[in-house]
Amino acid sequence: MPAPDLAPARTGRALLLENIHADARALLAEAGWHVESAPGALDEAELLERLEGVQLLGIRSQTQVTAKVLENAPDLRAVGAFCIGTNQVDLFAAAAHGVAVFNAPYSNTRSVVELALAEIIALTRRLTVKDRAMHEGVWDKSATGSHEVRGRRLGIIGYGNIGSQLSVVAEALGMSVFFYDRTDKLALGNARRCGSLHEVLEVADVVTLHVDGRSSNSGFFGEEEFARMRPGSIFLNLSRGFVVDHVALRQHIESGHIAGAAIDVFPTEPKGSGHAFESELRGLANVILTPHVGGSTEEAQEDIGRFVAAKLRDYALHGATTLSVNLPTLGAEATPGTVRLAHLHRNVPGVLAAINSVLAQAGVNIESQQLATRGDLGYVVTDIAAHASDEVGRLLRELPETVRVRQLG
Repeated sequence: MPAPDLAPARTGRALLLENIHADARALLAEAGWHVESAPGALDEAELLERLEGVQLLGIRSQTQVTAKVLENAPDLRAVGAFCIGTNQVDLFAAAAHGVAVFNAPYSNTRSVVELALAEIIALTRRLTVKDRAMHEGVWDKSATGSHEVRGRRLGIIGYGNIGSQLSVVAEALGMSVFFYDRTDKLALGNARRCGSLHEVLEVADVVTLHVDGRSSNSGFFGEEEFARMRPGSIFLNLSRGFVVDHVALRQHIESGHIAGAAIDVFPTEPKGSGHAFESELRGLANVILTPHVGGSTEEAQEDIGRFVAAKLRDYALHGATTLSVNLPTLGAEATPGTVRLAHLHRNVPGVLAAINSVLAQAGVNIESQQLATRGDLGYVVTDIAAHASDEVGRLLRELPETVRVRQLG
């Protein structure tokens, strides 16, 4: 169990990995944090070594924050995933150790949508093949195999933030949109919802995946799905690398059944820029391979940097958990002129009464109080008139339901 942070400390150390935008560093530094950074991902042993004394950690998609890391990083208060996905963080273990996790669920949506559209057009026009031929000195002024996207049928698998926005923009280009999602989603524009994945595959000229990183999606798209796609269709994956069988994809491209593909994510990816990249899909004609750059525009990275860093700052200074992916959500700042006690606990009856009993017996006056719950966890923020004593901290920590206690302000 983490020790309570009852000795108020408004700032501390932050570690940002994987080339997180400079605006994140600037925002945290302006709030008084000592910020360290590293350009690439760290493996588990390296991360454990670097996390000593670190309260805030920023990562992107490659650094894995495992249960072992969380268990051995008692100073860690929050993790910011400067990306959409959080499957690289053990969310259950983070919650169990009182570590809040935040991400950027919307900031790079447009960037991914624009890349998908660019790739759909490039593959449909076979621009990659034309470009390679020109660089090799071959002039091939032929329309064979090249098509307009207008009038073609786009199948979107996963109709979340990215899939739904892609739907709208693709329709504006004249495409007919079909989509499939495991949950019931409202169709935008003239998009048509399909009752099954196979229904989409059998009708679409272009299939694009925009699914999340849950473990059940591993191997989601393989030989059977590629075989069901229409002959001459195009395939894109800008979601998660582990959802697609790349060996099966290569076979269907080489056979001519799949006319082209664009892949931005891979089951195993290098730790950083300049490292060697291996894939079964290298060297194939009309295949676009990009190094996980779907959300890597300057605009998106700037927005993500500011958004997630602000979440880390607000949690560290005020206990705000708005948009946390693993803790109950409370967003209010502390009442002016007060000190805040943030108490994360197991969600069982009687905890709020026990907290207030400790405060009452110590003569602590409560100015305001809020409670939120989420699954097995409860979160109480209590604004009090003055700093709580070490004895109050000890009593709150010793409540059997306590996960973590912090004093802020």
